[in-house]
Amino acid sequence: MAANKKDLYNIPIAYRKMENLHIVFWLFKDIAWCMGWRPLGVIMIIPTLIISIVIAWRTRHIVSELCHNLAITVWISANSFWMCTEFFKVDNIIVFGNTTVKHMAMVPFVTGVVILAFYYLIYKPRHKKEEATL
Repeated sequence: MAANKKDLYNIPIAYRKMENLHIVFWLFKDIAWCMGWRPLGVIMIIPTLIISIVIAWRTRHIVSELCHNLAITVWISANSFWMCTEFFKVDNIIVFGNTTVKHMAMVPFVTGVVILAFYYLIYKPRHKKEEATL
């Protein structure tokens, strides 16, 4: 069964190329983390995060896309913070109680969950007829 034109979500090729490049940067960041290559890992935060923010900005007119892309942006922020805590050997420093510096990455991780919870539990049920990708 073919989808009618209204049901299609088209991504301009320039946006798709940027998304694909974003994945390359993200993989290099995480490979550097895994291998302990601190300079490359830290440098790769910049293009990975910038492209993530640009993608979120470009999709701001579709709430479903915006929410998911914002969640990705805060995920990359959390992931990058966690990576840096390990690279600079501050991950196990106690902040308070049993909470370490590494655990502070939970703030952006939880922010991403809150953004998606807002979308799925509040926004989407109230806007059933609105253009969405999910």
